[in-house]
Amino acid sequence: MNVWIKEFQVEMQIKNRGIELTVYNNDEPPAQIGDLIITKTGLIWCSGRTTRENGRKKSWAQFGDWMRDS
Repeated sequence: MNVWIKEFQVEMQIKNRGIELTVYNNDEPPAQIGDLIITKTGLIWCSGRTTRENGRKKSWAQFGDWMRDS
């Protein structure tokens, strides 16, 4: 996988808009799998070209539960 940071603020604390990572597969040429948006309230996964508003949202508590159950 290739992961690219689309936008990165220099501040250490994640703000409301968060940071957005673009994820590509390892094919030639690479194809975008989706975007992962990390905010102070949780995570948003946008599969393919899905917009932020239509992405799948998970709170940090839900993410923690998912990781513990894995």
